Amino acid sequence: MRQPLVVGNWKMNGSAATNQHLLADLLAGCSSLTRCRMGVCPPFVYLAAIQAQLQGSPIVWGAQNASQHAPGAYTGEISASMLQDFGCTYVIVGHSERRTLYLENDGIVAEKFAAVQAAGLTPILCVGESLEQREAGVTEQVVGQQLDAILNTQGVEVFDNCVIAYEPVWAIGTGKTATPEQAQAVHAFIRRQLAEKNQPLSEKIQILYGGSVKGSNANELFSMPDIDGGLIGGASLKAEEFLTICRASESF
Repeated sequence: MRQPLVVGNWKMNGSAATNQHLLADLLAGCSSLTRCRMGVCPPFVYLAAIQAQLQGSPIVWGAQNASQHAPGAYTGEISASMLQDFGCTYVIVGHSERRTLYLENDGIVAEKFAAVQAAGLTPILCVGESLEQREAGVTEQVVGQQLDAILNTQGVEVFDNCVIAYEPVWAIGTGKTATPEQAQAVHAFIRRQLAEKNQPLSEKIQILYGGSVKGSNANELFSMPDIDGGLIGGASLKAEEFLTICRASESF
């Protein structure tokens, strides 16, 4: 049985004071969790403080992005190896906002994926389609191409140290909602794509859902057989809401 994983992507939110209070509430509430692994991905500038507060706790932490390059003359960038200094476990790679706002194509995402793994960290690879692509009926083609960018250059074995997050771009902050069945269909497709190359790996890999998960819909989503947890945006900034989502992941 795959261990549920729920990771909070704080995006460009937080402050030193609010982060401290949020983490204190999460630490107080996470003692009731028995199976779910909880993680948070704050902005880079707060990683040292998060490390100090969470060190030795059940909560793991990571980063929202990393450069595909080794340390060097890349002003404003953060290398994957630098993230090791702050005890990161995970690094989000290829989030839809990075793909759309910062024009990270599949090739760049694949390079970042490789850089994160080379630093000994675990990438959370985000894949997903836009509303136009969903309505055109090419969801599987788009997600398949995003997976193939790594499969065809690095091989299926790299997915042994990886988490995948399916995020339907059309269901994030738009008011539209993917049904649990729609989410499950894409999760099952992802698992099938990997199974064609490595069946045992496909059965153990964690595939998270990242389409506006809330305490009110978490139970329905996590009841789906191929959904192993969530990559949570806004709801991860509210301690009780985030804890409710984590508790829901333990019910299945």
